[in-house]
Amino acid sequence: MADTARVVDKNKVWAKRCTWKFAEFHENLHGRGVLRQFTGKEADPGLSAFSSSSPSPFSIPKCKKSISKKIVSVMAPQQSERRPATTGSVKTALTMTEKIFARASEKPQLIPGENVWVNVDILMTHDVCGPGSIGIFKKEFGQDAKVWDREKVVIIPDHYIFTKDERANRNVDILRDFCNEQNIKYFYDIKDLGNFKANPDYKGVCHVALAQEGHCRPGEVLLGTDSHTCTAGAFGQFATGIGNTDAGFVLGTGKLLLKVPPTLRFVMDGEMPDYLQAKDLILQIIGEISVAGATYKSMEFVGSTVESLTMEERMTLCNMVVEAGGKNGVVPADSTTFKYLEDKTTLPYEPVYSDAKARFLSEYRFDISKLEPLVAKPHSPDNRALARECRDVKIDRVYIGSCTGGKTEDFMAVAKVFLASGKKVKVPTFLVPATQKVWMDVYTLPVPGSGGKTCAQIFEEAGCDTPASPSCGACLGGPKDTHARMNEPMVCVSTTNRNFPGRMGHKEGQIYLASPYTAAASALTGFVTDPREFLQ
Repeated sequence: MADTARVVDKNKVWAKRCTWKFAEFHENLHGRGVLRQFTGKEADPGLSAFSSSSPSPFSIPKCKKSISKKIVSVMAPQQSERRPATTGSVKTALTMTEKIFARASEKPQLIPGENVWVNVDILMTHDVCGPGSIGIFKKEFGQDAKVWDREKVVIIPDHYIFTKDERANRNVDILRDFCNEQNIKYFYDIKDLGNFKANPDYKGVCHVALAQEGHCRPGEVLLGTDSHTCTAGAFGQFATGIGNTDAGFVLGTGKLLLKVPPTLRFVMDGEMPDYLQAKDLILQIIGEISVAGATYKSMEFVGSTVESLTMEERMTLCNMVVEAGGKNGVVPADSTTFKYLEDKTTLPYEPVYSDAKARFLSEYRFDISKLEPLVAKPHSPDNRALARECRDVKIDRVYIGSCTGGKTEDFMAVAKVFLASGKKVKVPTFLVPATQKVWMDVYTLPVPGSGGKTCAQIFEEAGCDTPASPSCGACLGGPKDTHARMNEPMVCVSTTNRNFPGRMGHKEGQIYLASPYTAAASALTGFVTDPREFLQ
Protein backbone atom coordinates (compact mmCIF):
# COMPACT_ATOMS: atom_id res chain seq x y z
CA MET A 1 0.00 0.00 0.00
CA ALA A 2 2.84 2.36 0.78
CA ASP A 3 4.30 1.90 -2.70
CA THR A 4 0.94 2.73 -4.23
CA ALA A 5 0.58 5.83 -2.12
CA ARG A 6 4.04 7.10 -3.09
CA VAL A 7 3.27 6.63 -6.79
CA VAL A 8 0.06 8.56 -6.40
CA ASP A 9 1.64 11.38 -4.37
CA LYS A 10 4.37 11.68 -6.97
CA ASN A 11 1.86 12.23 -9.76
CA LYS A 12 -0.56 14.36 -7.71
CA VAL A 13 -3.70 12.63 -8.91
CA TRP A 14 -7.09 13.53 -7.49
CA ALA A 15 -9.84 11.36 -9.01
CA LYS A 16 -13.37 11.49 -7.62
CA ARG A 17 -15.21 8.60 -6.02
CA CYS A 18 -13.22 5.76 -7.64
CA THR A 19 -13.80 2.51 -5.76
CA TRP A 20 -12.43 -0.96 -5.61
CA LYS A 21 -15.03 -3.67 -5.40
CA PHE A 22 -13.24 -5.93 -2.95
CA ALA A 23 -15.57 -6.16 0.04
CA GLU A 24 -13.16 -7.26 2.74
CA PHE A 25 -10.69 -4.44 2.06
CA HIS A 26 -13.17 -1.80 0.95
CA GLU A 27 -13.91 -0.19 4.29
CA ASN A 28 -10.62 -0.62 6.14
CA LEU A 29 -8.08 -0.27 3.36
CA HIS A 30 -9.44 1.02 0.07
CA GLY A 31 -12.19 3.28 1.33
CA ARG A 32 -9.95 5.16 3.77
CA GLY A 33 -6.42 4.26 2.73
CA VAL A 34 -5.25 3.77 -0.84
CA LEU A 35 -8.46 5.12 -2.35
CA ARG A 36 -8.26 8.32 -0.32
CA GLN A 37 -4.81 8.89 -1.81
CA PHE A 38 -6.42 9.03 -5.26
CA THR A 39 -9.58 10.92 -4.50
CA GLY A 40 -9.19 12.84 -1.27
CA LYS A 41 -12.56 11.52 -0.09
CA GLU A 42 -14.32 8.38 1.06
CA ALA A 43 -15.29 5.67 -1.40
CA ASP A 44 -18.64 5.68 -3.18
CA PRO A 45 -19.67 2.03 -3.64
CA GLY A 46 -21.77 2.96 -6.65
CA LEU A 47 -18.80 3.76 -8.89
CA SER A 48 -15.83 1.76 -10.07
CA ALA A 49 -12.75 2.83 -11.97
CA PHE A 50 -11.92 -0.73 -12.93
CA SER A 51 -13.47 -3.53 -14.98
CA SER A 52 -15.91 -5.64 -13.01
CA SER A 53 -14.01 -8.77 -13.96
CA SER A 54 -10.76 -7.68 -12.31
CA PRO A 55 -9.76 -10.03 -9.47
CA SER A 56 -8.37 -8.87 -6.16
CA PRO A 57 -4.83 -7.52 -6.41
CA PHE A 58 -4.17 -9.04 -3.00
CA SER A 59 -4.64 -12.65 -4.10
CA ILE A 60 -2.64 -14.48 -6.73
CA PRO A 61 -4.49 -17.34 -8.42
CA LYS A 62 -2.65 -20.62 -8.72
CA CYS A 63 -1.48 -21.44 -12.22
CA LYS A 64 -2.74 -24.85 -13.23
CA LYS A 65 -0.89 -27.14 -15.55
CA SER A 66 -2.72 -26.89 -18.87
CA ILE A 67 -3.69 -29.88 -20.97
CA SER A 68 -1.52 -30.55 -24.01
CA LYS A 69 -3.18 -29.81 -27.33
CA LYS A 70 -1.71 -30.95 -30.58
CA ILE A 71 -1.50 -28.17 -33.11
CA VAL A 72 -0.49 -28.57 -36.73
CA SER A 73 2.08 -31.16 -37.57
CA VAL A 74 5.24 -31.08 -35.53
CA MET A 75 4.62 -31.81 -31.88
CA ALA A 76 2.29 -31.28 -28.98
CA PRO A 77 2.77 -28.20 -26.79
CA GLN A 78 5.60 -28.42 -24.32
CA GLN A 79 4.33 -28.21 -20.76
CA SER A 80 6.08 -27.17 -17.60
CA GLU A 81 4.99 -26.64 -14.04
CA ARG A 82 5.22 -23.09 -12.73
CA ARG A 83 7.20 -23.23 -9.53
CA PRO A 84 6.49 -20.99 -6.54
CA ALA A 85 8.01 -17.53 -6.75
CA THR A 86 11.51 -17.32 -5.31
CA THR A 87 12.41 -15.09 -2.42
CA GLY A 88 15.44 -13.06 -1.50
CA SER A 89 17.80 -11.75 -4.17
CA VAL A 90 17.18 -14.52 -6.71
CA LYS A 91 15.84 -13.05 -9.96
CA THR A 92 13.11 -14.90 -11.86
CA ALA A 93 13.35 -15.04 -15.66
CA LEU A 94 10.56 -13.02 -17.32
CA THR A 95 8.64 -13.14 -20.59
CA MET A 96 8.36 -10.09 -22.85
CA THR A 97 4.97 -9.09 -21.51
CA GLU A 98 6.10 -9.57 -17.90
CA LYS A 99 9.15 -7.36 -18.54
CA ILE A 100 6.99 -4.60 -20.03
CA PHE A 101 4.69 -4.78 -17.00
CA ALA A 102 7.66 -4.69 -14.63
CA ARG A 103 9.07 -1.59 -16.30
CA ALA A 104 5.70 0.16 -16.49
CA SER A 105 4.94 -0.58 -12.83
CA GLU A 106 8.48 0.25 -11.66
CA LYS A 107 8.89 -3.18 -10.11
CA PRO A 108 12.00 -5.36 -10.41
CA GLN A 109 9.98 -8.58 -10.28
CA LEU A 110 6.41 -9.72 -10.78
CA ILE A 111 4.53 -12.90 -11.64
CA PRO A 112 1.42 -13.80 -13.62
CA GLY A 113 -1.74 -13.12 -11.66
CA GLU A 114 -0.23 -10.18 -9.79
CA ASN A 115 -2.11 -6.87 -9.98
CA VAL A 116 0.05 -3.80 -10.57
CA TRP A 117 -0.41 -0.11 -11.26
CA VAL A 118 0.88 0.42 -14.78
CA ASN A 119 2.09 3.72 -16.23
CA VAL A 120 0.48 4.19 -19.65
CA ASP A 121 2.53 5.46 -22.60
CA ILE A 122 -0.34 5.97 -25.06
CA LEU A 123 -4.12 6.04 -24.67
CA MET A 124 -6.14 5.81 -27.88
CA THR A 125 -9.85 6.29 -28.32
CA HIS A 126 -12.17 6.76 -31.30
CA ASP A 127 -15.61 8.05 -32.22
CA VAL A 128 -17.54 5.04 -30.88
CA CYS A 129 -16.06 4.92 -27.37
CA GLY A 130 -14.47 8.36 -27.08
CA PRO A 131 -17.61 10.29 -26.07
CA GLY A 132 -18.37 7.78 -23.31
CA SER A 133 -14.80 7.84 -22.02
CA ILE A 134 -14.80 11.64 -22.05
CA GLY A 135 -18.11 11.69 -20.18
CA ILE A 136 -16.75 9.44 -17.44
CA PHE A 137 -13.54 11.51 -17.22
CA LYS A 138 -15.50 14.72 -16.71
CA LYS A 139 -17.92 13.15 -14.25
CA GLU A 140 -15.20 11.68 -12.06
CA PHE A 141 -12.49 14.33 -12.33
CA GLY A 142 -14.56 17.48 -12.84
CA GLN A 143 -15.79 19.53 -15.77
CA ASP A 144 -12.62 21.62 -15.76
CA ALA A 145 -10.15 18.75 -15.26
CA LYS A 146 -7.20 18.34 -17.61
CA VAL A 147 -5.96 15.06 -19.05
CA TRP A 148 -2.78 13.67 -17.53
CA ASP A 149 -0.70 14.31 -20.66
CA ARG A 150 -2.09 15.93 -23.80
CA GLU A 151 0.70 14.41 -25.94
CA LYS A 152 -0.04 10.84 -24.85
CA VAL A 153 -3.71 10.87 -25.77
CA VAL A 154 -4.41 9.90 -29.39
CA ILE A 155 -7.95 10.39 -30.71
CA ILE A 156 -8.88 8.90 -34.07
CA PRO A 157 -12.38 9.06 -35.57
CA ASP A 158 -12.73 6.03 -37.86
CA HIS A 159 -15.75 3.80 -37.26
CA TYR A 160 -18.98 5.57 -38.28
CA ILE A 161 -17.68 8.44 -40.39
CA PHE A 162 -19.16 8.50 -43.89
CA THR A 163 -22.79 8.37 -42.88
CA LYS A 164 -25.72 10.74 -42.59
CA ASP A 165 -26.59 9.34 -39.18
CA GLU A 166 -26.83 12.41 -36.91
CA ARG A 167 -25.81 10.56 -33.75
CA ALA A 168 -22.72 9.17 -35.42
CA ASN A 169 -21.78 12.62 -36.70
CA ARG A 170 -22.39 14.10 -33.25
CA ASN A 171 -19.86 11.68 -31.76
CA VAL A 172 -17.12 13.21 -33.90
CA ASP A 173 -18.24 16.70 -32.84
CA ILE A 174 -17.85 15.67 -29.19
CA LEU A 175 -14.31 14.47 -29.87
CA ARG A 176 -13.46 17.73 -31.62
CA ASP A 177 -14.80 19.90 -28.79
CA PHE A 178 -12.86 17.88 -26.21
CA CYS A 179 -9.61 18.00 -28.18
CA ASN A 180 -9.89 21.76 -28.62
CA GLU A 181 -10.63 22.20 -24.92
CA GLN A 182 -7.73 19.95 -23.86
CA ASN A 183 -5.34 21.03 -26.62
CA ILE A 184 -4.82 17.38 -27.56
CA LYS A 185 -1.79 17.15 -29.84
CA TYR A 186 -2.81 14.04 -31.79
CA PHE A 187 -6.38 14.43 -32.97
CA TYR A 188 -6.92 13.17 -36.51
CA ASP A 189 -10.01 15.20 -37.32
CA ILE A 190 -12.40 15.05 -40.25
CA LYS A 191 -14.84 17.86 -41.12
CA ASP A 192 -15.60 17.43 -44.84
CA LEU A 193 -17.41 14.09 -45.13
CA GLY A 194 -18.00 14.60 -48.84
CA ASN A 195 -14.31 14.51 -49.74
CA PHE A 196 -12.00 12.82 -47.26
CA LYS A 197 -8.95 14.08 -49.18
CA ALA A 198 -9.90 17.62 -48.13
CA ASN A 199 -9.09 16.64 -44.54
CA PRO A 200 -5.29 16.51 -44.21
CA ASP A 201 -5.49 15.41 -40.57
CA TYR A 202 -7.91 12.55 -41.15
CA LYS A 203 -6.28 9.14 -41.17
CA GLY A 204 -8.81 6.29 -41.00
CA VAL A 205 -8.78 3.00 -39.09
CA CYS A 206 -7.18 3.66 -35.70
CA HIS A 207 -5.01 0.53 -35.44
CA VAL A 208 -3.36 1.05 -38.81
CA ALA A 209 -3.07 4.81 -38.27
CA LEU A 210 -1.38 4.31 -34.89
CA ALA A 211 1.39 2.39 -36.62
CA GLN A 212 1.70 4.70 -39.61
CA GLU A 213 1.88 7.80 -37.42
CA GLY A 214 4.59 6.40 -35.13
CA HIS A 215 2.57 5.84 -31.97
CA CYS A 216 3.64 2.18 -31.70
CA ARG A 217 7.02 1.64 -30.06
CA PRO A 218 8.76 -1.43 -28.61
CA GLY A 219 8.67 -1.87 -24.84
CA GLU A 220 5.80 0.56 -24.24
CA VAL A 221 2.23 0.24 -22.96
CA LEU A 222 -0.53 1.23 -25.38
CA LEU A 223 -4.17 1.04 -24.29
CA GLY A 224 -7.16 1.73 -26.48
CA THR A 225 -10.94 1.67 -26.26
CA ASP A 226 -11.14 -0.97 -28.95
CA SER A 227 -10.61 -4.70 -28.63
CA HIS A 228 -8.27 -4.82 -31.63
CA THR A 229 -5.79 -2.45 -30.01
CA CYS A 230 -3.79 -5.66 -29.59
CA THR A 231 -2.68 -5.09 -33.22
CA ALA A 232 0.14 -2.88 -31.93
CA GLY A 233 1.74 -5.85 -30.20
CA ALA A 234 3.42 -6.47 -33.56
CA PHE A 235 5.89 -3.77 -32.50
CA GLY A 236 7.05 -5.60 -29.38
CA GLN A 237 4.89 -3.59 -26.99
CA PHE A 238 2.02 -4.40 -24.64
CA ALA A 239 -1.18 -3.29 -26.35
CA THR A 240 -4.70 -4.19 -25.32
CA GLY A 241 -8.26 -2.93 -25.39
CA ILE A 242 -9.98 -1.42 -22.36
CA GLY A 243 -13.48 -0.19 -21.54
CA ASN A 244 -14.77 3.36 -21.33
CA THR A 245 -14.59 3.49 -17.53
CA ASP A 246 -10.96 2.43 -17.47
CA ALA A 247 -10.20 4.90 -20.28
CA GLY A 248 -11.82 7.72 -18.30
CA PHE A 249 -9.59 6.85 -15.37
CA VAL A 250 -6.47 6.74 -17.56
CA LEU A 251 -7.35 10.13 -19.05
CA GLY A 252 -7.14 11.62 -15.59
CA THR A 253 -4.26 9.65 -14.08
CA GLY A 254 -2.13 8.07 -16.80
CA LYS A 255 -2.33 4.80 -14.83
CA LEU A 256 -4.38 1.64 -14.71
CA LEU A 257 -4.51 -1.38 -12.43
CA LEU A 258 -3.84 -4.45 -14.59
CA LYS A 259 -3.31 -8.11 -13.88
CA VAL A 260 -0.12 -9.60 -15.27
CA PRO A 261 -1.16 -12.23 -17.84
CA PRO A 262 0.58 -15.59 -18.18
CA THR A 263 2.11 -16.19 -21.61
CA LEU A 264 1.39 -18.77 -24.29
CA ARG A 265 4.25 -19.11 -26.76
CA PHE A 266 3.66 -19.93 -30.41
CA VAL A 267 6.76 -21.06 -32.30
CA MET A 268 6.25 -20.95 -36.05
CA ASP A 269 9.00 -22.29 -38.25
CA GLY A 270 9.29 -23.30 -41.88
CA GLU A 271 9.24 -21.40 -45.15
CA MET A 272 5.96 -19.59 -45.72
CA PRO A 273 4.30 -20.91 -48.91
CA ASP A 274 3.57 -18.18 -51.44
CA TYR A 275 -0.18 -18.89 -51.20
CA LEU A 276 -0.37 -18.27 -47.43
CA GLN A 277 -0.64 -15.06 -45.42
CA ALA A 278 -0.62 -14.15 -41.76
CA LYS A 279 -4.43 -14.40 -41.73
CA ASP A 280 -4.08 -18.13 -42.37
CA LEU A 281 -1.63 -18.46 -39.47
CA ILE A 282 -3.88 -16.80 -36.92
CA LEU A 283 -6.98 -18.66 -38.16
CA GLN A 284 -5.06 -21.91 -37.66
CA ILE A 285 -4.15 -20.94 -34.10
CA ILE A 286 -7.67 -19.82 -33.18
CA GLY A 287 -9.10 -22.96 -34.72
CA GLU A 288 -6.85 -25.08 -32.53
CA ILE A 289 -7.14 -23.33 -29.18
CA SER A 290 -10.71 -21.96 -29.65
CA VAL A 291 -12.11 -18.48 -29.05
CA ALA A 292 -11.54 -18.99 -25.31
CA GLY A 293 -8.20 -20.76 -25.48
CA ALA A 294 -6.11 -17.71 -24.61
CA THR A 295 -8.51 -15.94 -22.26
CA TYR A 296 -6.57 -13.23 -20.37
CA LYS A 297 -3.28 -14.60 -21.62
CA SER A 298 -0.45 -13.08 -23.60
CA MET A 299 0.24 -14.72 -26.95
CA GLU A 300 3.90 -14.45 -27.94
CA PHE A 301 4.82 -15.24 -31.55
CA VAL A 302 8.37 -16.34 -32.44
CA GLY A 303 10.20 -18.53 -34.94
CA SER A 304 11.72 -18.24 -38.39
CA THR A 305 8.33 -17.81 -40.07
CA VAL A 306 7.42 -14.88 -37.83
CA GLU A 307 10.82 -13.31 -38.41
CA SER A 308 10.20 -13.42 -42.16
CA LEU A 309 6.88 -11.55 -41.89
CA THR A 310 6.60 -7.86 -42.79
CA MET A 311 5.31 -5.41 -40.19
CA GLU A 312 1.86 -5.33 -41.77
CA GLU A 313 1.65 -9.12 -41.68
CA ARG A 314 2.77 -9.13 -38.05
CA MET A 315 0.01 -6.63 -37.35
CA THR A 316 -2.51 -9.06 -38.88
CA LEU A 317 -1.16 -11.84 -36.67
CA CYS A 318 -1.49 -9.81 -33.46
CA ASN A 319 -4.76 -8.20 -34.53
CA MET A 320 -6.82 -11.34 -34.01
CA VAL A 321 -5.42 -12.63 -30.71
CA VAL A 322 -8.50 -11.14 -29.07
CA GLU A 323 -10.57 -13.56 -31.16
CA ALA A 324 -8.88 -16.29 -29.11
CA GLY A 325 -9.65 -14.42 -25.90
CA GLY A 326 -6.07 -13.15 -25.62
CA LYS A 327 -5.19 -10.15 -23.50
CA ASN A 328 -2.42 -9.19 -25.91
CA GLY A 329 -0.29 -10.52 -28.71
CA VAL A 330 3.39 -9.68 -29.05
CA VAL A 331 6.20 -10.17 -31.56
CA PRO A 332 9.84 -9.51 -30.56
CA ALA A 333 11.19 -6.34 -32.15
CA ASP A 334 13.94 -6.88 -34.71
CA SER A 335 15.55 -5.21 -37.71
CA THR A 336 12.20 -5.29 -39.56
CA THR A 337 10.60 -3.38 -36.70
CA PHE A 338 13.40 -0.84 -36.43
CA LYS A 339 13.43 -0.23 -40.19
CA TYR A 340 9.69 0.44 -40.19
CA LEU A 341 10.03 2.93 -37.33
CA GLU A 342 12.94 4.88 -38.84
CA ASP A 343 10.74 7.56 -40.42
CA LYS A 344 7.79 7.15 -38.04
CA THR A 345 9.05 8.37 -34.66
CA THR A 346 11.92 10.30 -33.12
CA LEU A 347 11.05 9.34 -29.57
CA PRO A 348 13.46 6.93 -27.85
CA TYR A 349 12.31 3.40 -27.13
CA GLU A 350 13.87 0.31 -25.59
CA PRO A 351 12.76 -3.14 -26.75
CA VAL A 352 12.59 -6.08 -24.35
CA TYR A 353 12.83 -9.81 -25.00
CA SER A 354 11.84 -12.93 -23.13
CA ASP A 355 14.60 -14.40 -21.01
CA ALA A 356 16.00 -17.75 -22.11
CA LYS A 357 14.60 -19.41 -18.99
CA ALA A 358 11.29 -17.54 -18.97
CA ARG A 359 8.34 -19.71 -18.02
CA PHE A 360 5.47 -20.06 -20.46
CA LEU A 361 2.10 -21.54 -19.57
CA SER A 362 2.25 -23.58 -22.77
CA GLU A 363 4.35 -23.67 -25.91
CA TYR A 364 2.93 -24.59 -29.30
CA ARG A 365 5.04 -25.48 -32.34
CA PHE A 366 4.04 -25.25 -35.99
CA ASP A 367 5.54 -26.32 -39.28
CA ILE A 368 4.08 -23.57 -41.46
CA SER A 369 5.33 -25.15 -44.69
CA LYS A 370 2.60 -27.79 -44.29
CA LEU A 371 -0.28 -25.38 -43.70
CA GLU A 372 -3.02 -24.83 -46.31
CA PRO A 373 -5.23 -21.77 -46.98
CA LEU A 374 -8.00 -21.54 -44.39
CA VAL A 375 -11.32 -19.87 -43.73
CA ALA A 376 -13.39 -19.41 -40.58
CA LYS A 377 -16.96 -20.45 -41.35
CA PRO A 378 -20.00 -18.76 -39.78
CA HIS A 379 -20.51 -17.87 -37.02
CA SER A 380 -17.26 -18.00 -35.04
CA PRO A 381 -13.58 -17.22 -35.75
CA ASP A 382 -12.62 -20.69 -34.49
CA ASN A 383 -14.92 -22.50 -36.92
CA ARG A 384 -11.89 -23.32 -39.03
CA ALA A 385 -11.95 -25.17 -42.34
CA LEU A 386 -9.68 -25.64 -45.33
CA ALA A 387 -10.65 -23.27 -48.12
CA ARG A 388 -10.66 -26.16 -50.61
CA GLU A 389 -13.22 -28.00 -48.46
CA CYS A 390 -15.69 -25.12 -48.86
CA ARG A 391 -15.61 -24.87 -52.65
CA ASP A 392 -19.34 -25.66 -52.87
CA VAL A 393 -20.28 -22.59 -50.78
CA LYS A 394 -21.83 -20.04 -53.13
CA ILE A 395 -21.20 -16.44 -52.10
CA ASP A 396 -22.94 -13.13 -52.78
CA ARG A 397 -20.08 -10.71 -52.24
CA VAL A 398 -16.48 -10.18 -51.16
CA TYR A 399 -15.26 -7.50 -48.76
CA ILE A 400 -11.62 -6.36 -48.61
CA GLY A 401 -10.92 -3.99 -45.72
CA SER A 402 -10.65 -3.37 -41.95
CA CYS A 403 -7.70 -3.20 -39.55
CA THR A 404 -7.15 -6.90 -40.29
CA GLY A 405 -7.28 -6.91 -44.08
CA GLY A 406 -7.36 -3.33 -45.37
CA LYS A 407 -3.65 -2.49 -45.34
CA THR A 408 -1.50 -1.73 -48.39
CA GLU A 409 -0.04 -5.24 -48.57
CA ASP A 410 -3.53 -6.73 -48.33
CA PHE A 411 -4.62 -4.86 -51.46
CA MET A 412 -1.37 -5.75 -53.19
CA ALA A 413 -2.15 -9.41 -52.48
CA VAL A 414 -5.64 -9.09 -53.96
CA ALA A 415 -4.22 -7.40 -57.05
CA LYS A 416 -1.67 -10.21 -57.40
CA VAL A 417 -4.44 -12.82 -57.60
CA PHE A 418 -6.48 -10.77 -60.08
CA LEU A 419 -3.39 -10.20 -62.20
CA ALA A 420 -2.51 -13.90 -62.23
CA SER A 421 -6.01 -14.88 -63.28
CA GLY A 422 -6.68 -12.25 -65.92
CA LYS A 423 -10.38 -12.68 -65.14
CA LYS A 424 -13.18 -10.51 -63.87
CA VAL A 425 -14.91 -10.93 -60.52
CA LYS A 426 -18.24 -12.78 -60.51
CA VAL A 427 -19.68 -11.16 -57.38
CA PRO A 428 -19.67 -7.57 -56.10
CA THR A 429 -16.25 -6.95 -54.58
CA PHE A 430 -15.97 -4.06 -52.16
CA LEU A 431 -12.66 -2.38 -51.38
CA VAL A 432 -12.27 -0.21 -48.27
CA PRO A 433 -8.69 1.02 -47.62
CA ALA A 434 -7.91 1.32 -43.92
CA THR A 435 -6.30 4.78 -44.04
CA GLN A 436 -5.73 7.72 -46.32
CA LYS A 437 -2.18 6.50 -46.89
CA VAL A 438 -3.42 3.07 -47.93
CA TRP A 439 -5.92 4.71 -50.30
CA MET A 440 -3.08 6.67 -51.90
CA ASP A 441 -0.97 3.53 -52.18
CA VAL A 442 -3.82 1.76 -53.97
CA TYR A 443 -3.82 4.51 -56.58
CA THR A 444 -0.10 5.16 -56.90
CA LEU A 445 2.08 2.12 -56.10
CA PRO A 446 2.83 -0.21 -59.03
CA VAL A 447 2.00 -3.86 -58.49
CA PRO A 448 5.06 -6.10 -59.01
CA GLY A 449 4.90 -7.92 -62.32
CA SER A 450 2.06 -5.78 -63.67
CA GLY A 451 4.04 -3.63 -66.05
CA GLY A 452 3.52 -0.57 -63.89
CA LYS A 453 -0.20 -0.93 -63.18
CA THR A 454 -1.53 0.16 -59.81
CA CYS A 455 -3.92 -1.78 -57.61
CA ALA A 456 -6.70 0.62 -58.59
CA GLN A 457 -6.16 -0.07 -62.30
CA ILE A 458 -6.15 -3.83 -61.75
CA PHE A 459 -9.27 -3.62 -59.59
CA GLU A 460 -11.08 -1.60 -62.25
CA GLU A 461 -10.11 -4.09 -64.97
CA ALA A 462 -11.36 -6.93 -62.77
CA GLY A 463 -14.74 -5.23 -62.33
CA CYS A 464 -14.45 -4.43 -58.61
CA ASP A 465 -16.29 -1.65 -56.84
CA THR A 466 -14.41 1.66 -56.73
CA PRO A 467 -12.20 1.88 -53.60
CA ALA A 468 -14.19 3.63 -50.90
CA SER A 469 -13.26 6.40 -48.50
CA PRO A 470 -10.94 5.02 -45.79
CA SER A 471 -12.66 3.94 -42.59
CA CYS A 472 -13.80 0.85 -40.71
CA GLY A 473 -16.59 0.59 -43.28
CA ALA A 474 -18.93 -2.37 -42.86
CA CYS A 475 -16.64 -4.38 -40.56
CA LEU A 476 -18.73 -3.38 -37.55
CA GLY A 477 -22.01 -3.04 -39.42
CA GLY A 478 -22.80 0.54 -38.51
CA PRO A 479 -25.66 2.75 -39.73
CA LYS A 480 -27.66 1.40 -42.66
CA ASP A 481 -26.03 3.79 -45.14
CA THR A 482 -22.55 2.47 -44.30
CA HIS A 483 -20.65 1.51 -47.45
CA ALA A 484 -20.95 -2.22 -48.25
CA ARG A 485 -23.03 -2.99 -45.16
CA MET A 486 -25.04 -6.20 -45.50
CA ASN A 487 -28.59 -4.92 -45.19
CA GLU A 488 -30.01 -8.23 -46.44
CA PRO A 489 -29.16 -11.88 -45.66
CA MET A 490 -26.06 -12.58 -47.74
CA VAL A 491 -23.02 -14.84 -47.85
CA CYS A 492 -19.80 -12.84 -47.77
CA VAL A 493 -16.11 -13.74 -47.86
CA SER A 494 -14.35 -11.05 -45.85
CA THR A 495 -10.85 -10.09 -44.78
CA THR A 496 -12.24 -8.71 -41.50
CA ASN A 497 -11.86 -10.28 -38.06
CA ARG A 498 -15.27 -11.42 -36.78
CA ASN A 499 -18.10 -13.40 -38.28
CA PHE A 500 -20.68 -13.31 -35.49
CA PRO A 501 -24.37 -12.97 -36.47
CA GLY A 502 -25.09 -9.35 -37.39
CA ARG A 503 -21.42 -8.32 -37.31
CA MET A 504 -21.47 -6.79 -40.80
CA GLY A 505 -25.12 -5.82 -40.78
CA HIS A 506 -27.99 -8.26 -41.19
CA LYS A 507 -28.19 -10.80 -38.38
CA GLU A 508 -28.86 -13.60 -40.85
CA GLY A 509 -25.82 -12.78 -42.95
CA GLN A 510 -23.09 -15.42 -43.22
CA ILE A 511 -19.45 -14.34 -43.09
CA TYR A 512 -16.47 -16.45 -44.09
CA LEU A 513 -13.25 -14.95 -42.73
CA ALA A 514 -10.33 -15.36 -45.10
CA SER A 515 -6.98 -14.00 -46.18
CA PRO A 516 -6.83 -11.39 -48.99
CA TYR A 517 -5.57 -14.17 -51.31
CA THR A 518 -8.54 -16.40 -50.56
CA ALA A 519 -11.00 -13.50 -50.69
CA ALA A 520 -9.70 -12.47 -54.13
CA ALA A 521 -9.85 -16.03 -55.46
CA SER A 522 -13.41 -16.36 -54.18
CA ALA A 523 -14.41 -13.12 -55.90
CA LEU A 524 -13.23 -14.57 -59.22
CA THR A 525 -15.29 -17.77 -58.92
CA GLY A 526 -18.35 -16.81 -56.88
CA PHE A 527 -17.58 -19.62 -54.44
CA VAL A 528 -15.24 -19.99 -51.46
CA THR A 529 -12.00 -20.75 -53.30
CA ASP A 530 -8.49 -21.89 -52.48
CA PRO A 531 -6.12 -19.23 -53.91
CA ARG A 532 -3.81 -21.95 -55.22
CA GLU A 533 -6.20 -22.24 -58.15
CA PHE A 534 -4.76 -18.94 -59.39
CA LEU A 535 -1.37 -18.65 -57.72
CA GLN A 536 0.14 -21.95 -58.84
